[in-house]
Amino acid sequence: MSGLETTITDFLKLTFLSMVPFVLASQGTMLGGRTGVFNVAQEGIMLVGASVGFLVSYTTGSNLIGALVAMAAGGLFGLVLAYFTTTLKMDQFVVGLALFFIGTGLSSLLPKLVIGITLTPPLVKTLHEIPIPLLSQIPIIGPVLFKQNILVYFSILLSIFLWYILFRTNMGLRLRSVGENPKASDALGINVVSNRYITSIIGGMLIGLAGAYLPMVYTGTFTDLMTKGRGWIAIALTFFGAWSPLPILIGSLFFAAIEVLSFRFQVGGSFIPYQFLSMLPYIATIIVMIFTFGKSRVPAFLGQNYDRERRTL
Repeated sequence: MSGLETTITDFLKLTFLSMVPFVLASQGTMLGGRTGVFNVAQEGIMLVGASVGFLVSYTTGSNLIGALVAMAAGGLFGLVLAYFTTTLKMDQFVVGLALFFIGTGLSSLLPKLVIGITLTPPLVKTLHEIPIPLLSQIPIIGPVLFKQNILVYFSILLSIFLWYILFRTNMGLRLRSVGENPKASDALGINVVSNRYITSIIGGMLIGLAGAYLPMVYTGTFTDLMTKGRGWIAIALTFFGAWSPLPILIGSLFFAAIEVLSFRFQVGGSFIPYQFLSMLPYIATIIVMIFTFGKSRVPAFLGQNYDRERRTL
């Protein structure tokens, strides 16, 4: 393999590796939004997922158990969001911000309570690669697509599965109708409340898993604020992907590529100040929002609460 081919392969492989938290958090946001629940607590939920996932993996020695508990923690945040917005009819943005701050504080507190302050950071085993026989031997494409950890495969398959469910099944039609016109959906016998609860909880679980991915793949340990704004980027990415699973997957690759480029420039000794390079993903976020926010097709009832008793929008 030539030097250029190696460079391209490594870059693409890192891009797919880095896209996972964007995919999972954005798909979780999209799922809730499709029924009208606009979650803005992604950053806090991801931090809780990272903290809880790391702590459980560290104490049990199992990344699988850590990931499952992180998903449960994220699902709990989704349940709280659904309860306060769907049952109590509170403002979704205000509740989401409150959950963000709670999650941020909780993620920092839990490691200190469970492990305490140590001179050397406790570590967990990172996820290992699972090469797919024969396919992983294909030049460039093989190592990039077929020699990754299990959550890379999962995020790709999840995106395809969600697209199929949303746009090719009656279940997906019902979910989308709740986010477009809950009054009409209710009149047709679709349970608006249960659909909102289900999508909010599952969405929270995916966001929690996105957080758990960071210590299990990137660092092997938990550090405060280690999400570094990825949760906020996930919101922009959802608009960029027009609230559709496959465009979100493609958009995740775009943001992941920028993140990898930024990191490569920093470690490569670029003449550009590292502070500016660290800003690149967020500059890209602003540019994306400028060009897509007003044009993106969003669910008509996104961010609004439906009062079934009054039967009014």
